[in-house]
Amino acid sequence: MTVAVLPRVADSVPLPSGEQVQAAPLLSVRGVTLQYKTRDQLVTATYRVSFNVYEGDRFVLLGPSGCGKSSLLKAVGGFIEPVEGRLELAGKPIRKPGPDRMMVFQEFDQLLPWKTVRQNVTYPMQVSGRFDKAKIAVQVERLLEATNLTRFADAYPHMLSGGMKQRVAIARAMAMEPAMLLMDEPFAALDALTRRSMQAELLSLWEQTRFTMLFVTHSITEALIVGTRILLLSPHPGQVRAEIDASDVDLGSMGSDRFSALNDRISQLLFNSAADLS
Repeated sequence: MTVAVLPRVADSVPLPSGEQVQAAPLLSVRGVTLQYKTRDQLVTATYRVSFNVYEGDRFVLLGPSGCGKSSLLKAVGGFIEPVEGRLELAGKPIRKPGPDRMMVFQEFDQLLPWKTVRQNVTYPMQVSGRFDKAKIAVQVERLLEATNLTRFADAYPHMLSGGMKQRVAIARAMAMEPAMLLMDEPFAALDALTRRSMQAELLSLWEQTRFTMLFVTHSITEALIVGTRILLLSPHPGQVRAEIDASDVDLGSMGSDRFSALNDRISQLLFNSAADLS
């Protein structure tokens, strides 16, 4: 069952005249159907998915395996072209990858093994040609400090834990000052304690810079901790089931009545096909 995504109340800004102005979304996804071919068949990953992401959002795509979460993220990144619908960033069609959308994956081998932590964070800024040397130096040191990596700036990837490698990948992506950070289950391969620590560090970094994030996970708890808005996708092919406002819960409210209520509600929506979706 599909539920239409409603605009956020917070996006309507009251004016003295009493009129309402709708904030323009940073990312607009409209009726997007994604397909890919296997050896034997044509698979529909998502079917007519629509949602908006606004500047400063921590927007989460949540759903079971195979619902098209990662495919949607790749389409936003410009790596997959939809067979139906459109994707726009800042009002312009997304047709290819670009430095305005930086991706962080769950794999730990996304760093250049022959470069140090500082060099890994620096490298994309250097090759892009968008930043002068002074800006690069300041930006890199600021992000190393923000991600608690300053002490390990001269270490190589093979000397780092999985969680530290992910921090480097996040710092490297943020250094490019993207319009949107795309994160594909970046903490899925970490142990429970490291995963919780990384979630806390991600939220701390967001508080400092208020970047816009599109985050993929299949964990309800992680979605509630990381996200301010959560889009629930149905099983294959992925369709919009509901959008949940989770802006009033985070890591600090785990165990609260509100956190538990949202957890139960999302579980009901995702796993009980007969649930009342009103």
